[in-house]
Amino acid sequence: MAQSLQITAASLDPALLDLPWDVPLEEWPAKVLAALPRGISRHIVRFVKLSGRVIAVKEIGETVAYREYELLRQLGRIGVPSVVPVGVITGRVDREGEPLEACLVTEHLQFSLPYRALFSQSLQADTATRLIDALAVLLVRLHLVGFYWGDVSLSNTLFRRDAETFAAYLVDAETGDLHQHLSPGQRSYDLEIARVNIIGELMDLQAGEFLEESADAIAIGEMLVERYCDLWTALTDVEMFDAHDRWRVAARIDRLNDLGFDVGELDITTDVDGTSLRIQPKVVDAGHHSRRLMRLTGLDVQENQARRLLNDLDTYAADQDRQGEDEEFVAHDWLTTVFEPAVRAVPREFRGKLEPAQVFHELLDHRWYLSEQQRRDVPMTEAVASYVSTILPGRPDERAVLGVDTEALPVLLD
Repeated sequence: MAQSLQITAASLDPALLDLPWDVPLEEWPAKVLAALPRGISRHIVRFVKLSGRVIAVKEIGETVAYREYELLRQLGRIGVPSVVPVGVITGRVDREGEPLEACLVTEHLQFSLPYRALFSQSLQADTATRLIDALAVLLVRLHLVGFYWGDVSLSNTLFRRDAETFAAYLVDAETGDLHQHLSPGQRSYDLEIARVNIIGELMDLQAGEFLEESADAIAIGEMLVERYCDLWTALTDVEMFDAHDRWRVAARIDRLNDLGFDVGELDITTDVDGTSLRIQPKVVDAGHHSRRLMRLTGLDVQENQARRLLNDLDTYAADQDRQGEDEEFVAHDWLTTVFEPAVRAVPREFRGKLEPAQVFHELLDHRWYLSEQQRRDVPMTEAVASYVSTILPGRPDERAVLGVDTEALPVLLD
């Protein structure tokens, strides 16, 4: 290994030094690689096994690598869903002394998949719509904190299941830039890039017969603009009302909470004679339900998973006639008597298929289905046994889809 090799990392894993940095990334031996599905990228990317985890290594220019590393660190500090940067490797040379490109190293996002891996004939027909919804939420969150993406696309995003929906994570930030705030023109341009890129990506899927020909790629691309604008308006719009209707302040906050956002600060002003109020959210943070669940149970899950788990917690409190008790105590009992036993009942060999919260969400659905079918209230223990024996074995392993090329995935995932 060349003496000029330099590793920039917030916390260094010594195992990084053992990787073959003197070999071009596309030639790295299979023994160090983890065969995970890769999305489309303009750079060479490899997933690598390191100290019992998986990292993503991307060959990229040195200046861009450092810039993207810092941007991802900043996004992580302000809580934006994005991959976690591990470090930058520079000073690489091959065995003949010829320089090699720098590498950006990030953590692999467990249970996530690129959009191409989510398309198959057996997926629900509205998969594209659900991905667009997730990307719209991500783009709004990025714009709220002043991040201009510059290359919004499905390819630059990873998706994780979130109850019946998906959660989107930014993967590629090399074209991005962080500002104090974005102008309407910057937001509009980012949105137009997203629309054009998504239409092209969906047409590419149609050409490869991964997406039904009947699907309207242009309409789906336009849908992103519509969903983005609706959400942006709900989060940022100024609202005027009579001063006697102060209840509408709380109603506005409740409405944003229902969308999964907390209001950290409101700008409330009155007119000269005090007869009307003007309100506008100033600080809006995503993750209302996931933060509440974390506070009550310590579970760190996606927003819609949290919403579903909280609904079950409320049902548990009602069934036990404990609505008036301290919610922390009720939540602890629900966690230890309902959630944890159900999740632990999943055999070890199946635990890489889905996140525990997603398993529990599907268990609730399966229990409801069985109860409807059998015209009785099926106990959770019966529902778990049925789910483990009839549903879970056929689910894809979303923590690690090993030994499969991305192009083969559409016939393997359900």
